[in-house]
Amino acid sequence: MEIAKRQDEAAPSRAGRIWQSVRDSVAAALSGPRLQLASKAGLAAGLAFLIAPLMPGAAAQYPYYAPLGALVAMYENVSGSMKQGVQTLVGLGLGIGLAFMLVSVSDPSPVTVAVVMGLGVLLAGLPRLGVGRDWIPTAALLVLLVGGDNPDDFSFGYLLQMGVGVVVGIAVNMLVFPPLHFKAAALSLAELRWALAKQLSDMGAAMRETWPPEHEDWAVRSEALAQSARAVRAAVQKADASRQANPRRRLHAHNLDRDYNDLRGLESVTFHIQDMTEVLSDVIWEKDAPFVIPLPYSEPLAEALVAVSEVLRSMEDEHPDKQNELIAAAKAAVDALADRMASDDVNPHAPSAAESIVLNLHRILRVVRAGQP
Repeated sequence: MEIAKRQDEAAPSRAGRIWQSVRDSVAAALSGPRLQLASKAGLAAGLAFLIAPLMPGAAAQYPYYAPLGALVAMYENVSGSMKQGVQTLVGLGLGIGLAFMLVSVSDPSPVTVAVVMGLGVLLAGLPRLGVGRDWIPTAALLVLLVGGDNPDDFSFGYLLQMGVGVVVGIAVNMLVFPPLHFKAAALSLAELRWALAKQLSDMGAAMRETWPPEHEDWAVRSEALAQSARAVRAAVQKADASRQANPRRRLHAHNLDRDYNDLRGLESVTFHIQDMTEVLSDVIWEKDAPFVIPLPYSEPLAEALVAVSEVLRSMEDEHPDKQNELIAAAKAAVDALADRMASDDVNPHAPSAAESIVLNLHRILRVVRAGQP
């Protein structure tokens, strides 16, 4: 098939994919948010280790667990730090309790270790434990083997120092520039809107070219658009999570409900544009396609595609009055073509794919109007 052939030709080489993956990984590791998180993790671990010797009783003998607790609680947002820290402490408590049950009836042995690990893994299957599930067998094994003849003191020191570290980690994450990802969410929404508008304008340009058109990049973008929509949803959800329990949210007001509305609208628009992309690609390159686009409809269909593209572009920074003008012009172009197709009898022997494209354009305009403030 022609579409598959073009997708294969557009696919990068294996070496190129590996290089791209390495470059993206390094860039992600050295990104601003990651460097900020690393700095705060280092600060929290240092503070926890400073405080650890001040703990009462036998807990002061295990200061190295405090920075570990700080690292465990360090997350990209405050609410995540709290959730992860609490889950870890719950997991530790369950693991320590499990170890005590077995220590009270038997000394450490290969059989005891096997039983502890098996029961720990079973308990890790409890719901809502999150990262805490990984600490159940770990804590049980440490109490069993490291606690030695004095498991009481070790368990007390282990749990207390980890708790101190968790508290320090949460406090540092909350007080030292807790991140808000509102700008990233807004930028990702704008980028998706621009990509969708470009897809429509490129398809409009294809309608005006001699077929097969010279420019065909638009024909293999369908999956890329879907991936972009998924990335935008992840960005909006990340922004939502970043505001929870974040003291800076009061200083940086942002309407995330509006972002979610825009996201749902753009996801719907993406679906309709994907459908149009597949339809138009089949009409152009599939020899046995059961439908056609009659030549008299090519120019008005191109105008309608470009008009709706301009509507999407205007939603980013144009004045509402200008947006309304563009929406009215696009609706007039789509309605005029729909009325013409309803009255014409251009090619009675093959169904017109133009009808499917016009229907999708109409639905896109309906989504845009519903999403206007």
